[in-house]
Amino acid sequence: MKRLFDIISSGIGLLILSPLFLIVAIWVKLDSPGPVFYKQVRVGRNNKDFYLYKFRSMRVGSDKKGLITVGGRDPRVTRSGYYIRKYKLDEFPQLINVFKGDMSLVGPRPEVRKYVDLYTPEQMHVLDVRPGITDLASIRYRNENELLAKASDPEQYYRDVIMQDKLRINLEYVRNHSFWGDIRLIFKTFLAIATH
Repeated sequence: MKRLFDIISSGIGLLILSPLFLIVAIWVKLDSPGPVFYKQVRVGRNNKDFYLYKFRSMRVGSDKKGLITVGGRDPRVTRSGYYIRKYKLDEFPQLINVFKGDMSLVGPRPEVRKYVDLYTPEQMHVLDVRPGITDLASIRYRNENELLAKASDPEQYYRDVIMQDKLRINLEYVRNHSFWGDIRLIFKTFLAIATH
């Protein structure tokens, strides 16, 4: 039922949002040189890599300077990228990942291999389900960039504090998730974006 819901919802979402996709794509293209989409290898279900799609919100090559975005005004973020990230528009192309089956609408946010390699055997169980566009950990840490900006060592703070708490929340989701629980999380996500 979850997979069927994902296919139908992402398909409808892609159709309805196609005019917005076009507007954002033009905005990204006019604002800075480079591709419209940003592709990054993430780790999915059963520890398998896949390409995650986002609208590009940073200058080309920015990921080589670090994978963590710090603060609301990271200098690597483009002018359009600031607003695209603020209103989570950069996440919309992940509906393509959901439609393809790489992801679900709800599930633990997919990490990069660098951090997955640090997981304990217990934490690896977050990879027992499809990763999602949204999860409870993302809602709770929607101000993650601001928290990292205050840390003396953002990389270490992410690894030792934020990532550990996110994994704890996501392991709880893996153990107890349900279809109606996912629906509630989708509504919580919309509410969080609207009130951010």
